[in-house]
Amino acid sequence: MRPGSSAMPLGGGVGRGPGPTRVMPAGSSGSSGAPSRGVFPVGTHPIPEGPSHPEVQPERAPLRPRRGRRPLRWVAAILVLLLVLVGGRAAWLWHDVDSKLQRVDALSGAKDTSGETWLIVGSDSRADGGVPQDGTEGARADSIMVLHKASNGQASLTSLPRDTYAEVPGYGGDKINSAYSYGQAPLLVETVEKLTGLTMDHYVEVGMGGVTHMVDAVGGIEVCLDYDVDDPDSSLVWDTSKGTCQKVDGDKALAYSRMRKSDPTGDIGRAQRQRTVVSAVVSKTMSIPTLINPFRQDKLVDSGTKALTVDEDASMLDLAQMVLAFRSASNDGLTGAPPIDSLDYEPGGIGASVLLEDTTAPDFFSKVRSGKLSTSDFDQPSS
Repeated sequence: MRPGSSAMPLGGGVGRGPGPTRVMPAGSSGSSGAPSRGVFPVGTHPIPEGPSHPEVQPERAPLRPRRGRRPLRWVAAILVLLLVLVGGRAAWLWHDVDSKLQRVDALSGAKDTSGETWLIVGSDSRADGGVPQDGTEGARADSIMVLHKASNGQASLTSLPRDTYAEVPGYGGDKINSAYSYGQAPLLVETVEKLTGLTMDHYVEVGMGGVTHMVDAVGGIEVCLDYDVDDPDSSLVWDTSKGTCQKVDGDKALAYSRMRKSDPTGDIGRAQRQRTVVSAVVSKTMSIPTLINPFRQDKLVDSGTKALTVDEDASMLDLAQMVLAFRSASNDGLTGAPPIDSLDYEPGGIGASVLLEDTTAPDFFSKVRSGKLSTSDFDQPSS
């Protein structure tokens, strides 16, 4: 050996120069102290990867998107689209109904009373496709209903028999439906306000001939009657062998709501059946099959706007609140006629009329205004 040479040659072999090198793990250092880029001596092994060597991080697999997220995004997008379509449809229907409704200057402008009150009138003009009866000529208020929602939230629906004796402003004592014949909606509103002590906030008139189309638009309704009828005046034929409750179309619903001569309770029973028909139409209008059926909705809007006439100030919101109040009164059983003193009152000059208890049933209408009615307050004629 030459002087100064090392005892052991590098590379592990005697008398050989530096042997081949191998790639070292990143982070190791060479003779200069600087990190060597992946070089380590022959015969050594790379540092094993794993938790015992934290300085070496194992290679991670690329992240994969979660499979569940994409379907959820599609569901959310579809729901948003449906909401937009439904909202757009509702807005269009709202505008369509509001623009097509017939309007009349009916309100009296009297001082407002507490709560909200609607006068709902069934108009029997003999020119709206209805069934003529009784030999009556000209326009008449075939049914008169006062729907009131008191300040405490109680809703009630009072049917005033069309022959109810009342003071008609400018004409004296007469049957209440004659007010419509004398002065149409404005005079009828004044007459009802005088009788009840309630200011009418809104007026809604339903052409009775339009009942046919409205019932057909909702696919028919179910009504009940527990005795047989063959009434030529109203055209109602009812056979209880087919059931006391039957599904009827528009024509039969109209005959059902008009019949009174074959009814042992006369106009009282007639008013009750009219409330039944209107209530059934309202229920079918708010049912799921109607709400999700655009074709049925269009038919209902078309028939309803042709049959309805409202006061000039009535909005779609007012009509929606009326429907809700009507349904609430029906569900709570707060519907019917006021207490009746006589069904055959004859003051002279107007024939037989219906006399309310104490003439104007002041106690009853006081309860209406204050929202303190009970079901027993209705239809209690004196013996």
